[in-house]
Amino acid sequence: MTETKRTEQEPQGKFLTGSLMRHVAVMSLSGALGLSFTFLVDFLALWWISQLRIEAQMAAVGIAGTVQFGVMSISIGMMIGAVALVARSIGQGDRPRARRIATMAMVLNVVVQVSVSLLIWIFRHQILVASGATGEALAYGEKFLAITLPSMPLIAAGIMASSLLRAVGDAWRSMAVTMTGGLIAVALDPFFIVWMGWGVEGAGWSIVIARVAVCAIGLWFVMGKHDLLARPSVEDITFFARPYMAIAAPAIVTQLSTPFGSWLLTREIAHYGESAVAGWGVVMRLTILAFGGIFALSGAIGGIIGQNFGAGRGDRVAGAFVAALKFCAVYTLVTWALMAALSGPIVSSFGLTNDGAEVVRIFTHWAAGAFVFTGALFVANATFNNLGRPLVSTAANWFRDGILILPMAIAMGAWQGATGIVWANAAANVLAGGVAAFFAWRYIRTLMRPAVIAD
Repeated sequence: MTETKRTEQEPQGKFLTGSLMRHVAVMSLSGALGLSFTFLVDFLALWWISQLRIEAQMAAVGIAGTVQFGVMSISIGMMIGAVALVARSIGQGDRPRARRIATMAMVLNVVVQVSVSLLIWIFRHQILVASGATGEALAYGEKFLAITLPSMPLIAAGIMASSLLRAVGDAWRSMAVTMTGGLIAVALDPFFIVWMGWGVEGAGWSIVIARVAVCAIGLWFVMGKHDLLARPSVEDITFFARPYMAIAAPAIVTQLSTPFGSWLLTREIAHYGESAVAGWGVVMRLTILAFGGIFALSGAIGGIIGQNFGAGRGDRVAGAFVAALKFCAVYTLVTWALMAALSGPIVSSFGLTNDGAEVVRIFTHWAAGAFVFTGALFVANATFNNLGRPLVSTAANWFRDGILILPMAIAMGAWQGATGIVWANAAANVLAGGVAAFFAWRYIRTLMRPAVIAD
């Protein structure tokens, strides 16, 4: 099928009509399933390692995971730029342009991931030491990164493919891409980590194989089902790189704030020993796994806002923003209740003791509720990114992670010990999320025609 025929058959985007709440819910929940399965790989690796009852290995995977989160955040920032431009082009009825942008973004994403992963692989010892790893945890962490870092370009390509599928409205194939890795990890983790007795190294190889599969199926759907990638062109890269990086570069800086804040918190909690670090590692992975719907909101609402902004529908942009905040509140309350009810089994299944167990309980019973505001921050960021104001998103995230996190962690850590770090993270999210959502709504109102907000 030619690009001309595609354009004639798809004159407008999927999100320009219909219920905005339904679009937000479908895209967020499908994205949540996919994203949760993506991070299920790391979660299961940590859980199976915990069955060995060696806290140094748990601490190593926790710290190394924070480092890889930083690398992945660069890819997520580049993904945000791609979704914004591709969705906008589709909203304008220009599918050939969307295809060229998608190709350019995929190429740049892989090139950047190869470069960054290689650099961190070379200096992994120094980076782990700076992150608070010592002794056996440091040695295990080096082994884990040595195995997993070379596969970062593959998972970056897979996640980019998943985001491109969301940009065109193919929620279920987007979900299938990221679910693939989790399903593979379910099978391989117990075999490599426990049955083969490989421990941290087994976890690393399971993750690598899962990432290969995610990349392969993602590219197959994007190219084979939607014909959304073309032969790379130097001319297209040159032509689209500037408008793309105008969104992607600030988005990368924005996304890097989260792993930077996590890195600061990990450094602070490392002062309280391996048990506290192990508990913090569980909290970090439990956060991503349980709150997949909140993390998926950025990608979900990005395509919806981008298409409607491209079509000049300010009223539907506002409606999508409100719908996303409602979804965020309901999802958080349900998830929070479930986590609180299951905190006992979570602690016992990971074999956590002392500080580690208390860190998890404080999060599941109290601090998890702050994700209402974390979600508001994500929605605001997606809004600004897709409305051509990416620097505002950058400022909002760095207000949280560059200004609030460290002094709060130091003060609350001195007051409450290891659990004070959990409280500091929650408090920073409440402040930053509330401020960002307020300013996002004020900006959206300037785009609205004098009409009732769309349903």
